[in-house]
Amino acid sequence: MKPLSLIDNIMLFMERPAQPMHVGALCLFRPPADAPPDFVSRLAERLRQSTTTAPPFNRRVVRHLGIRFWEESADFDLAQHFVHLALPQPGRIRELLAMISRMHAAHLDRAYPLWRAYLIEGLEDGRIALYAKIHHAMADGVSGIRLLTQAMAASAEDSLAMPAPWELHTPKGGRRSLPVPTSALRSMEALRALTREGVTGVRPVFARMKQTLRDQRGGHPDCVGSLQAPPSIFNRNISGSRRFAAQSYAAARFKAVARRFDATSNDVVLAACGGALRRYLLALGELPDRPLIAAVPVSTRRDNRDSGNEIAFALSHLGTHIAEPAPRLRAVKACMDYNKAVLRTLKPAQLLAYEGLMFAPGALNLLTGLHRQRAIVNLVISYVRAPRRPLYWQGCALHGLYPVSLIIDGVALNITLTARGDALDFGLIGCRKTLPHLQRLLDDLEASISELETATP
Repeated sequence: MKPLSLIDNIMLFMERPAQPMHVGALCLFRPPADAPPDFVSRLAERLRQSTTTAPPFNRRVVRHLGIRFWEESADFDLAQHFVHLALPQPGRIRELLAMISRMHAAHLDRAYPLWRAYLIEGLEDGRIALYAKIHHAMADGVSGIRLLTQAMAASAEDSLAMPAPWELHTPKGGRRSLPVPTSALRSMEALRALTREGVTGVRPVFARMKQTLRDQRGGHPDCVGSLQAPPSIFNRNISGSRRFAAQSYAAARFKAVARRFDATSNDVVLAACGGALRRYLLALGELPDRPLIAAVPVSTRRDNRDSGNEIAFALSHLGTHIAEPAPRLRAVKACMDYNKAVLRTLKPAQLLAYEGLMFAPGALNLLTGLHRQRAIVNLVISYVRAPRRPLYWQGCALHGLYPVSLIIDGVALNITLTARGDALDFGLIGCRKTLPHLQRLLDDLEASISELETATP
Protein backbone atom coordinates (compact mmCIF):
# COMPACT_ATOMS: atom_id res chain seq x y z
CA MET A 1 0.00 0.00 0.00
CA LYS A 2 1.11 3.55 -0.76
CA PRO A 3 -0.15 6.63 1.11
CA LEU A 4 -2.07 9.14 -0.97
CA SER A 5 -0.23 12.37 -1.66
CA LEU A 6 -1.43 15.65 -0.22
CA ILE A 7 -3.00 16.65 -3.55
CA ASP A 8 -4.67 13.24 -3.92
CA ASN A 9 -6.27 13.73 -0.51
CA ILE A 10 -7.41 17.25 -1.36
CA MET A 11 -9.10 15.99 -4.52
CA LEU A 12 -11.01 13.40 -2.52
CA PHE A 13 -11.78 15.95 0.20
CA MET A 14 -13.20 18.37 -2.39
CA GLU A 15 -15.70 15.77 -3.57
CA ARG A 16 -19.25 16.52 -2.47
CA PRO A 17 -22.72 15.37 -3.61
CA ALA A 18 -22.92 18.20 -6.16
CA GLN A 19 -19.23 18.07 -7.00
CA PRO A 20 -17.86 14.75 -8.28
CA MET A 21 -14.15 14.97 -8.98
CA HIS A 22 -13.69 12.72 -12.00
CA VAL A 23 -12.71 13.52 -15.58
CA GLY A 24 -13.70 11.61 -18.68
CA ALA A 25 -13.77 11.39 -22.45
CA LEU A 26 -16.30 10.52 -25.13
CA CYS A 27 -14.89 8.63 -28.13
CA LEU A 28 -16.90 8.17 -31.32
CA PHE A 29 -15.97 5.29 -33.64
CA ARG A 30 -17.02 4.13 -37.11
CA PRO A 31 -17.25 0.30 -37.26
CA PRO A 32 -15.79 -1.55 -40.27
CA ALA A 33 -17.87 -1.44 -43.46
CA ASP A 34 -18.44 -5.19 -43.31
CA ALA A 35 -19.38 -5.24 -39.61
CA PRO A 36 -22.25 -7.68 -38.86
CA PRO A 37 -25.45 -6.47 -37.15
CA ASP A 38 -24.30 -7.86 -33.80
CA PHE A 39 -20.82 -6.30 -34.07
CA VAL A 40 -21.16 -4.22 -30.87
CA SER A 41 -22.53 -7.13 -28.85
CA ARG A 42 -19.59 -9.27 -29.96
CA LEU A 43 -17.19 -6.46 -29.06
CA ALA A 44 -18.77 -6.11 -25.61
CA GLU A 45 -18.48 -9.84 -25.00
CA ARG A 46 -14.84 -9.81 -26.07
CA LEU A 47 -14.08 -6.97 -23.67
CA ARG A 48 -15.84 -8.83 -20.84
CA GLN A 49 -13.24 -11.58 -21.20
CA SER A 50 -10.58 -9.03 -20.20
CA THR A 51 -10.46 -9.43 -16.44
CA THR A 52 -6.79 -8.54 -15.95
CA THR A 53 -6.05 -5.02 -14.76
CA ALA A 54 -2.90 -2.94 -14.49
CA PRO A 55 -2.12 0.24 -12.54
CA PRO A 56 -3.78 2.63 -12.08
CA PHE A 57 -6.96 0.71 -12.98
CA ASN A 58 -6.52 -1.83 -10.16
CA ARG A 59 -5.98 0.67 -7.35
CA ARG A 60 -8.66 1.58 -4.84
CA VAL A 61 -8.67 3.91 -1.84
CA VAL A 62 -8.55 2.33 1.62
CA ARG A 63 -8.24 3.81 5.10
CA HIS A 64 -5.94 2.60 7.84
CA LEU A 65 -5.64 4.49 11.14
CA GLY A 66 -7.32 7.47 9.52
CA ILE A 67 -4.81 7.62 6.64
CA ARG A 68 -5.79 6.97 3.01
CA PHE A 69 -3.75 4.53 0.97
CA TRP A 70 -3.76 3.24 -2.60
CA GLU A 71 -4.24 -0.53 -2.49
CA GLU A 72 -4.13 -2.89 -5.44
CA SER A 73 -7.52 -4.59 -5.54
CA ALA A 74 -7.30 -8.40 -5.52
CA ASP A 75 -11.00 -9.00 -6.24
CA PHE A 76 -11.46 -7.02 -9.45
CA ASP A 77 -15.10 -7.02 -10.63
CA LEU A 78 -15.25 -6.00 -14.30
CA ALA A 79 -19.07 -5.78 -14.19
CA GLN A 80 -18.68 -2.83 -11.82
CA HIS A 81 -16.47 -0.99 -14.30
CA PHE A 82 -17.61 -1.93 -17.80
CA VAL A 83 -21.18 -1.40 -19.04
CA HIS A 84 -22.78 -2.06 -22.45
CA LEU A 85 -25.69 0.30 -23.24
CA ALA A 86 -27.95 1.28 -26.15
CA LEU A 87 -29.21 4.79 -26.86
CA PRO A 88 -32.93 5.50 -26.74
CA GLN A 89 -34.48 6.18 -30.14
CA PRO A 90 -34.04 8.02 -32.41
CA GLY A 91 -30.36 7.73 -31.48
CA ARG A 92 -29.26 11.24 -32.37
CA ILE A 93 -26.17 12.94 -30.98
CA ARG A 94 -28.62 14.89 -28.82
CA GLU A 95 -29.66 11.70 -27.02
CA LEU A 96 -26.02 10.64 -26.67
CA LEU A 97 -24.96 13.94 -25.09
CA ALA A 98 -27.94 13.83 -22.73
CA MET A 99 -26.91 10.32 -21.65
CA ILE A 100 -23.30 11.42 -21.07
CA SER A 101 -24.53 14.41 -19.06
CA ARG A 102 -26.42 12.11 -16.69
CA MET A 103 -23.62 9.54 -16.39
CA HIS A 104 -20.96 12.18 -15.76
CA ALA A 105 -23.01 13.59 -12.88
CA ALA A 106 -22.93 10.22 -11.07
CA HIS A 107 -20.21 9.56 -8.51
CA LEU A 108 -17.73 6.70 -8.67
CA ASP A 109 -18.00 4.14 -5.88
CA ARG A 110 -14.97 4.39 -3.58
CA ALA A 111 -15.29 0.73 -2.60
CA TYR A 112 -13.85 -0.05 -6.04
CA PRO A 113 -11.06 1.38 -8.23
CA LEU A 114 -12.22 4.82 -9.27
CA TRP A 115 -13.01 4.46 -12.99
CA ARG A 116 -15.78 3.25 -15.29
CA ALA A 117 -16.25 2.67 -19.04
CA TYR A 118 -19.46 2.52 -21.10
CA LEU A 119 -19.76 1.02 -24.59
CA ILE A 120 -22.77 2.64 -26.27
CA GLU A 121 -24.56 1.57 -29.45
CA GLY A 122 -27.75 2.72 -31.18
CA LEU A 123 -26.58 5.94 -32.89
CA GLU A 124 -28.68 6.55 -35.97
CA ASP A 125 -25.63 7.00 -38.22
CA GLY A 126 -24.18 3.61 -37.27
CA ARG A 127 -21.31 4.88 -35.16
CA ILE A 128 -20.58 3.58 -31.66
CA ALA A 129 -19.40 5.45 -28.58
CA LEU A 130 -17.07 4.75 -25.70
CA TYR A 131 -17.43 6.97 -22.65
CA ALA A 132 -14.91 6.51 -19.83
CA LYS A 133 -14.31 8.39 -16.61
CA ILE A 134 -11.57 8.25 -13.97
CA HIS A 135 -11.14 10.10 -10.69
CA HIS A 136 -8.90 13.15 -10.80
CA ALA A 137 -6.93 11.73 -7.87
CA MET A 138 -5.77 9.00 -10.26
CA ALA A 139 -5.17 10.99 -13.47
CA ASP A 140 -5.58 14.47 -14.93
CA GLY A 141 -7.28 15.19 -18.24
CA VAL A 142 -4.10 14.91 -20.30
CA SER A 143 -3.09 11.54 -18.89
CA GLY A 144 -6.71 10.34 -19.02
CA ILE A 145 -6.80 10.92 -22.78
CA ARG A 146 -3.47 9.15 -23.15
CA LEU A 147 -4.72 6.19 -21.14
CA LEU A 148 -7.44 5.78 -23.77
CA THR A 149 -5.38 6.41 -26.91
CA GLN A 150 -2.61 4.00 -25.88
CA ALA A 151 -5.21 1.23 -26.34
CA MET A 152 -5.60 2.29 -29.99
CA ALA A 153 -3.45 1.54 -33.03
CA ALA A 154 -2.56 3.13 -36.36
CA SER A 155 -4.44 0.52 -38.39
CA ALA A 156 -7.71 -1.36 -38.01
CA GLU A 157 -5.92 -4.72 -38.22
CA ASP A 158 -3.35 -3.86 -35.53
CA SER A 159 -6.06 -2.48 -33.24
CA LEU A 160 -7.75 -5.91 -33.10
CA ALA A 161 -4.70 -7.24 -31.27
CA MET A 162 -4.67 -4.44 -28.69
CA PRO A 163 -5.75 -5.30 -25.14
CA ALA A 164 -8.53 -3.50 -23.31
CA PRO A 165 -7.51 -0.08 -21.92
CA TRP A 166 -7.57 -1.33 -18.33
CA GLU A 167 -4.95 -4.00 -19.12
CA LEU A 168 -2.28 -1.49 -20.15
CA HIS A 169 0.14 -0.51 -17.41
CA THR A 170 0.89 3.18 -17.01
CA PRO A 171 3.25 4.25 -14.21
CA LYS A 172 2.00 7.07 -12.04
CA GLY A 173 4.15 9.76 -10.61
CA GLY A 174 5.46 13.28 -10.80
CA ARG A 175 4.08 16.59 -9.66
CA ARG A 176 0.39 16.83 -8.93
CA SER A 177 -2.15 19.53 -9.63
CA LEU A 178 -5.73 20.38 -8.90
CA PRO A 179 -8.11 20.87 -11.85
CA VAL A 180 -8.29 24.61 -11.17
CA PRO A 181 -5.51 26.93 -9.90
CA THR A 182 -5.88 26.19 -6.19
CA SER A 183 -2.34 24.97 -5.81
CA ALA A 184 -0.92 27.15 -3.04
CA LEU A 185 -0.21 23.99 -1.03
CA ARG A 186 1.72 22.52 -3.95
CA SER A 187 3.90 25.64 -4.02
CA MET A 188 5.19 24.78 -0.56
CA GLU A 189 6.45 21.44 -1.87
CA ALA A 190 8.09 23.19 -4.81
CA LEU A 191 9.69 25.78 -2.54
CA ARG A 192 11.14 23.05 -0.31
CA ALA A 193 12.68 21.48 -3.41
CA LEU A 194 14.08 24.84 -4.48
CA THR A 195 15.62 25.57 -1.09
CA ARG A 196 17.78 22.49 -1.54
CA GLU A 197 19.23 24.24 -4.60
CA GLY A 198 20.10 27.25 -2.49
CA VAL A 199 19.67 30.93 -3.36
CA THR A 200 20.10 30.27 -7.08
CA GLY A 201 16.91 28.20 -7.06
CA VAL A 202 14.70 30.50 -5.01
CA ARG A 203 15.88 33.89 -6.28
CA PRO A 204 14.25 33.71 -9.76
CA VAL A 205 10.85 32.92 -8.19
CA PHE A 206 10.80 36.01 -6.01
CA ALA A 207 12.31 38.16 -8.74
CA ARG A 208 9.51 37.11 -11.08
CA MET A 209 6.90 37.72 -8.35
CA LYS A 210 8.27 41.20 -7.76
CA GLN A 211 8.07 42.05 -11.46
CA THR A 212 4.55 40.67 -11.79
CA LEU A 213 3.29 42.65 -8.79
CA ARG A 214 4.94 45.75 -10.23
CA ASP A 215 3.11 45.15 -13.52
CA GLN A 216 -0.20 44.69 -11.71
CA ARG A 217 0.19 47.91 -9.72
CA GLY A 218 1.12 49.73 -12.90
CA GLY A 219 -2.02 48.56 -14.68
CA HIS A 220 -0.23 46.44 -17.28
CA PRO A 221 -3.07 45.37 -19.64
CA ASP A 222 -1.60 41.91 -20.27
CA CYS A 223 -0.85 40.97 -16.64
CA VAL A 224 -3.76 39.15 -15.00
CA GLY A 225 -3.88 38.82 -11.21
CA SER A 226 -5.52 36.06 -9.19
CA LEU A 227 -8.43 38.23 -7.96
CA GLN A 228 -9.05 40.13 -11.18
CA ALA A 229 -11.90 38.03 -12.61
CA PRO A 230 -15.26 39.86 -12.59
CA PRO A 231 -18.30 38.35 -10.85
CA SER A 232 -20.33 36.31 -13.34
CA ILE A 233 -22.92 33.55 -13.54
CA PHE A 234 -20.00 31.13 -13.93
CA ASN A 235 -18.93 31.87 -10.35
CA ARG A 236 -22.05 30.69 -8.56
CA ASN A 237 -22.52 27.50 -6.58
CA ILE A 238 -23.26 24.47 -8.70
CA SER A 239 -25.92 21.78 -8.46
CA GLY A 240 -25.37 18.07 -9.01
CA SER A 241 -26.79 18.17 -12.55
CA ARG A 242 -24.58 18.49 -15.62
CA ARG A 243 -24.94 19.54 -19.25
CA PHE A 244 -22.38 18.22 -21.72
CA ALA A 245 -22.04 19.64 -25.23
CA ALA A 246 -19.55 18.56 -27.90
CA GLN A 247 -18.60 19.58 -31.42
CA SER A 248 -15.70 19.13 -33.86
CA TYR A 249 -14.22 21.97 -35.90
CA ALA A 250 -11.62 21.83 -38.66
CA ALA A 251 -8.18 22.69 -37.26
CA ALA A 252 -7.36 24.37 -40.59
CA ARG A 253 -9.83 27.14 -39.79
CA PHE A 254 -7.95 28.09 -36.62
CA LYS A 255 -4.55 27.76 -38.31
CA ALA A 256 -5.61 30.06 -41.17
CA VAL A 257 -6.71 32.78 -38.74
CA ALA A 258 -3.52 32.31 -36.72
CA ARG A 259 -1.35 32.86 -39.83
CA ARG A 260 -3.18 36.04 -40.77
CA PHE A 261 -2.83 37.51 -37.29
CA ASP A 262 0.69 36.18 -36.56
CA ALA A 263 -0.78 34.29 -33.62
CA THR A 264 -0.92 30.67 -32.48
CA SER A 265 -3.87 28.33 -32.88
CA ASN A 266 -4.21 28.39 -29.09
CA ASP A 267 -4.56 32.20 -29.20
CA VAL A 268 -7.32 31.81 -31.78
CA VAL A 269 -9.08 29.18 -29.68
CA LEU A 270 -9.10 31.50 -26.66
CA ALA A 271 -10.32 34.46 -28.73
CA ALA A 272 -13.04 32.30 -30.32
CA CYS A 273 -14.16 31.15 -26.88
CA GLY A 274 -14.17 34.78 -25.75
CA GLY A 275 -16.40 35.76 -28.65
CA ALA A 276 -18.75 32.82 -27.99
CA LEU A 277 -19.01 33.61 -24.29
CA ARG A 278 -19.69 37.27 -25.08
CA ARG A 279 -22.61 36.25 -27.33
CA TYR A 280 -23.93 33.76 -24.77
CA LEU A 281 -23.82 36.23 -21.87
CA LEU A 282 -25.26 39.10 -23.92
CA ALA A 283 -28.28 36.93 -24.76
CA LEU A 284 -28.78 36.30 -21.03
CA GLY A 285 -28.16 39.93 -20.05
CA GLU A 286 -25.22 38.74 -17.90
CA LEU A 287 -22.11 40.14 -19.66
CA PRO A 288 -19.68 41.74 -17.14
CA ASP A 289 -18.10 45.10 -17.99
CA ARG A 290 -14.63 43.66 -17.39
CA PRO A 291 -13.20 40.75 -19.43
CA LEU A 292 -13.73 37.18 -18.31
CA ILE A 293 -10.61 35.44 -17.00
CA ALA A 294 -9.79 31.86 -17.97
CA ALA A 295 -7.39 29.48 -16.29
CA VAL A 296 -5.35 27.88 -19.07
CA PRO A 297 -3.51 24.73 -17.93
CA VAL A 298 0.07 24.44 -19.17
CA SER A 299 1.86 21.09 -19.07
CA THR A 300 5.08 20.97 -17.07
CA ARG A 301 5.69 17.29 -17.86
CA ARG A 302 9.30 16.73 -18.92
CA ASP A 303 9.24 12.98 -19.61
CA ASN A 304 6.97 10.34 -21.10
CA ARG A 305 5.01 9.40 -17.98
CA ASP A 306 1.35 9.30 -18.90
CA SER A 307 -0.43 8.99 -15.58
CA GLY A 308 -0.63 11.57 -12.83
CA ASN A 309 -1.10 15.31 -12.90
CA GLU A 310 1.70 17.67 -13.99
CA ILE A 311 0.25 21.03 -14.97
CA ALA A 312 0.65 24.67 -14.10
CA PHE A 313 -1.83 27.44 -14.85
CA ALA A 314 -1.68 30.67 -16.77
CA LEU A 315 -4.40 33.29 -16.34
CA SER A 316 -5.62 34.93 -19.53
CA HIS A 317 -8.42 37.36 -20.19
CA LEU A 318 -10.69 36.49 -23.10
CA GLY A 319 -11.41 39.95 -24.47
CA THR A 320 -15.14 39.62 -23.78
CA HIS A 321 -15.32 43.38 -23.21
CA ILE A 322 -14.26 43.95 -26.85
CA ALA A 323 -17.04 43.83 -29.44
CA GLU A 324 -14.91 43.44 -32.59
CA PRO A 325 -13.18 40.09 -33.27
CA ALA A 326 -9.82 41.39 -34.55
CA PRO A 327 -9.03 43.65 -31.55
CA ARG A 328 -10.23 40.86 -29.27
CA LEU A 329 -7.78 38.38 -30.80
CA ARG A 330 -4.91 40.87 -30.61
CA ALA A 331 -5.66 41.52 -26.94
CA VAL A 332 -5.81 37.81 -26.10
CA LYS A 333 -2.57 37.18 -27.99
CA ALA A 334 -0.79 39.95 -26.08
CA CYS A 335 -1.94 38.47 -22.77
CA MET A 336 -0.76 34.99 -23.69
CA ASP A 337 2.57 36.36 -24.97
CA TYR A 338 3.05 37.92 -21.53
CA ASN A 339 2.34 34.56 -19.88
CA LYS A 340 4.76 32.74 -22.18
CA ALA A 341 7.48 35.23 -21.32
CA VAL A 342 6.97 34.39 -17.65
CA LEU A 343 7.07 30.64 -18.34
CA ARG A 344 10.33 30.93 -20.26
CA THR A 345 12.10 32.55 -17.29
CA LEU A 346 11.37 29.75 -14.81
CA LYS A 347 12.22 26.07 -14.51
CA PRO A 348 9.31 23.66 -13.83
CA ALA A 349 9.75 23.59 -10.04
CA GLN A 350 10.21 27.36 -9.97
CA LEU A 351 7.08 27.81 -12.08
CA LEU A 352 5.01 25.69 -9.68
CA ALA A 353 6.25 27.70 -6.71
CA TYR A 354 5.56 30.99 -8.49
CA GLU A 355 2.09 29.85 -9.52
CA GLY A 356 1.15 28.72 -6.03
CA LEU A 357 2.36 31.88 -4.32
CA MET A 358 0.82 34.24 -6.85
CA PHE A 359 -2.53 32.44 -6.85
CA ALA A 360 -2.67 31.89 -3.08
CA PRO A 361 -5.10 34.78 -2.30
CA GLY A 362 -7.52 33.76 -5.02
CA ALA A 363 -7.13 30.05 -4.26
CA LEU A 364 -7.95 30.58 -0.59
CA ASN A 365 -10.98 32.61 -1.59
CA LEU A 366 -12.14 29.90 -4.01
CA LEU A 367 -11.80 27.11 -1.45
CA THR A 368 -13.44 29.03 1.40
CA GLY A 369 -15.99 31.09 -0.54
CA LEU A 370 -15.40 34.04 1.81
CA HIS A 371 -15.65 36.70 -0.92
CA ARG A 372 -17.49 35.13 -3.85
CA GLN A 373 -17.69 38.54 -5.54
CA ARG A 374 -13.91 38.32 -6.02
CA ALA A 375 -13.22 35.35 -8.26
CA ILE A 376 -9.84 33.83 -9.12
CA VAL A 377 -11.11 32.74 -12.57
CA ASN A 378 -14.43 32.61 -14.40
CA LEU A 379 -13.82 29.31 -16.21
CA VAL A 380 -11.18 26.82 -17.31
CA ILE A 381 -10.15 26.38 -20.95
CA SER A 382 -7.83 23.44 -21.55
CA TYR A 383 -6.07 22.11 -24.66
CA VAL A 384 -5.10 18.43 -24.87
CA ARG A 385 -2.95 17.05 -27.69
CA ALA A 386 -3.93 13.65 -29.04
CA PRO A 387 -1.96 11.63 -31.62
CA ARG A 388 -2.25 13.33 -35.02
CA ARG A 389 -2.27 10.09 -37.02
CA PRO A 390 -5.52 8.19 -37.69
CA LEU A 391 -6.40 5.87 -34.80
CA TYR A 392 -8.39 2.65 -34.58
CA TRP A 393 -9.87 0.79 -31.64
CA GLN A 394 -10.95 -2.83 -31.92
CA GLY A 395 -11.26 -2.45 -35.71
CA CYS A 396 -13.19 0.84 -35.56
CA ALA A 397 -11.93 4.19 -36.86
CA LEU A 398 -11.80 7.03 -34.32
CA HIS A 399 -14.12 9.87 -35.44
CA GLY A 400 -14.15 12.09 -32.34
CA LEU A 401 -12.37 12.42 -28.99
CA TYR A 402 -14.24 14.83 -26.71
CA PRO A 403 -12.98 15.59 -23.19
CA VAL A 404 -15.58 15.55 -20.40
CA SER A 405 -13.96 17.49 -17.59
CA LEU A 406 -15.19 18.62 -14.17
CA ILE A 407 -16.57 21.77 -12.55
CA ILE A 408 -16.60 23.00 -8.96
CA ASP A 409 -18.40 25.62 -6.92
CA GLY A 410 -17.33 29.01 -8.23
CA VAL A 411 -16.14 27.63 -11.60
CA ALA A 412 -19.33 26.33 -13.25
CA LEU A 413 -17.99 25.95 -16.81
CA ASN A 414 -15.08 24.02 -18.29
CA ILE A 415 -14.14 24.01 -21.98
CA THR A 416 -11.59 21.38 -22.97
CA LEU A 417 -10.57 20.40 -26.49
CA THR A 418 -8.34 17.81 -28.10
CA ALA A 419 -6.21 18.34 -31.19
CA ARG A 420 -6.93 15.15 -33.15
CA GLY A 421 -5.64 14.75 -36.69
CA ASP A 422 -7.10 17.62 -38.72
CA ALA A 423 -9.84 18.41 -36.17
CA LEU A 424 -10.30 20.17 -32.85
CA ASP A 425 -12.81 18.30 -30.70
CA PHE A 426 -14.47 20.59 -28.14
CA GLY A 427 -16.09 19.26 -24.97
CA LEU A 428 -18.07 21.71 -22.81
CA ILE A 429 -19.26 20.72 -19.34
CA GLY A 430 -21.32 22.99 -17.11
CA CYS A 431 -23.90 23.06 -14.36
CA ARG A 432 -27.30 22.47 -15.94
CA LYS A 433 -29.11 24.60 -13.34
CA THR A 434 -26.60 27.48 -13.18
CA LEU A 435 -25.99 27.85 -16.92
CA PRO A 436 -29.20 27.69 -18.98
CA HIS A 437 -29.12 26.38 -22.56
CA LEU A 438 -25.41 25.58 -22.46
CA GLN A 439 -25.64 23.83 -25.83
CA ARG A 440 -26.20 27.22 -27.47
CA LEU A 441 -22.53 27.93 -26.82
CA LEU A 442 -21.71 25.60 -29.72
CA ASP A 443 -23.64 27.84 -32.13
CA ASP A 444 -22.00 30.88 -30.56
CA LEU A 445 -18.59 29.28 -31.01
CA GLU A 446 -19.26 28.63 -34.70
CA ALA A 447 -20.35 32.26 -35.15
CA SER A 448 -17.25 33.50 -33.30
CA ILE A 449 -14.91 31.41 -35.47
CA SER A 450 -16.63 32.69 -38.62
CA GLU A 451 -16.17 36.29 -37.42
CA LEU A 452 -12.45 35.73 -36.97
CA GLU A 453 -12.18 34.17 -40.43
CA THR A 454 -13.53 37.34 -42.06
CA ALA A 455 -11.89 39.87 -39.72
CA THR A 456 -9.20 42.21 -41.02
CA PRO A 457 -5.85 41.93 -39.18
